[in-house]
Amino acid sequence: MAQQETSKIATAQFAIEGEMTIYRAAELKQVILPHIDHANVIEIDLSKVSEIDSSGLQLLIAAKLEASIRDKQLHFVGHSKPVLELLDLCDLGGFFGDQVVIFPHGTH
Repeated sequence: MAQQETSKIATAQFAIEGEMTIYRAAELKQVILPHIDHANVIEIDLSKVSEIDSSGLQLLIAAKLEASIRDKQLHFVGHSKPVLELLDLCDLGGFFGDQVVIFPHGTH
């Protein structure tokens, strides 16, 4: 998992790589929550997420809600194909409010 943080402007940027599944949910939670504690704006790059299940989705939802409760901005960017497919399946694109690039079926 690659991490890059810029705290001088109270912005945290980092990427999640690999699986976002039940097997890594606790580990990923320990990575995401401290950024919400220490930054006003958090940007999480999901472009290298290779697989996501309902536990990974719950983690994204929990992070978004936690940031909202603390009056902070959390944005997901670079949504990978597995992330986009799950958001589409669960009709949650609007909940997150992030801009996503949608490709016609079969073009990527």
